Amino acid sequence: MKTEIYQLKCGSVTAGIITYGAALQSLIVPDRDGTGKDVVLGFETADGYAAHDKFMGATAGRFCNRIGGAEFEIDGKKYTLAANDGENHLHGGICGFDKKLWEVVEADDSHIVLSLHSPDGDEGYPGNLDVKVKYSLVPGNAGAPDAGDSGASLVIEYSAVTDAPTLCNLTNHAYYNLNGHDAGSILDQEILIEADEYTPADSGQIPDGSIVPVEGTPMDLRKSTPIGLHIDEDFDQLTFAGGYDRNWMIRGAAGQLRHAARAYSPASGIAVDVYTTQAAMQLYSGNFLNHDIGKGGTDYTWRSGFCLETQNVPDAIHSYEKVAEQAAAEGRDVPFPDPVLRPGMEYNEKTVYYYSVVK
Repeated sequence: MKTEIYQLKCGSVTAGIITYGAALQSLIVPDRDGTGKDVVLGFETADGYAAHDKFMGATAGRFCNRIGGAEFEIDGKKYTLAANDGENHLHGGICGFDKKLWEVVEADDSHIVLSLHSPDGDEGYPGNLDVKVKYSLVPGNAGAPDAGDSGASLVIEYSAVTDAPTLCNLTNHAYYNLNGHDAGSILDQEILIEADEYTPADSGQIPDGSIVPVEGTPMDLRKSTPIGLHIDEDFDQLTFAGGYDRNWMIRGAAGQLRHAARAYSPASGIAVDVYTTQAAMQLYSGNFLNHDIGKGGTDYTWRSGFCLETQNVPDAIHSYEKVAEQAAAEGRDVPFPDPVLRPGMEYNEKTVYYYSVVK
């Protein structure tokens, strides 16, 4: 398998992008002492990515996260997908976008555009879908350009078109460890999520269709909180997933670029701020990492990386109509977009990861 790697550079920040899975393979940022640290988990070879099942750094699709029962209907027609997560469908299936070799459309030191044609019937999804992902590494805070900050931003822009009604929901599945990819536990690192509500799920990780307040629960991360502070509490949304693995509804209007989250390591001083046009974000605390051998022979163990997956709501195809009806009855906007992409429409979403150092 011929997989290529492209290096994007911006000052002292370097990002490695590979054509297999359109994945973020490395991200080197300086810590408070000026020492460069690679803060994303990954593998040194394409074979490593092909062999693993953790979606490491990849572009996940056609529909990231889960679809309950591995089936759905559009316009009265049922489609059956691979059940690759118990009874459910996860991150596009057995051979989703993370297992595809993407084509490079253009590239230079500051950006790369990758494209993928997903044919009708791919993993059970209807319609021919043409997808592009653009990674750009730019100076400053691209999520809040008036902030006057230093640092650098990795901007990820997604676009897609189809010739038949289908589902589309794309995310980047990088695992972060802000002390370095080989530093072990992430439980002392802190997280803040700009969300007053989240979507509870059952033991199979499928949302029940409700959107509930975080107030008074361990899901309240509106203030910077060590990831390990509440992670083992006796709360069903944590025990079901073995830690954090839930979807938060990001405050503000979907479609508008806004601040979604901030992660920070007191040890290294490295921080990442997330801005997105997406409606929601999944925080995943690496609960299913299990001795995956990565870069430099590193043993990626339980909770040694966390993911900040901006996205539409998991299993949105089974809850959108109900939520839309309820929103209409209450005279408010639907809190997340229709997951069905139709001919003549274009899927467009943007996420910014801004890296800085706290001295």
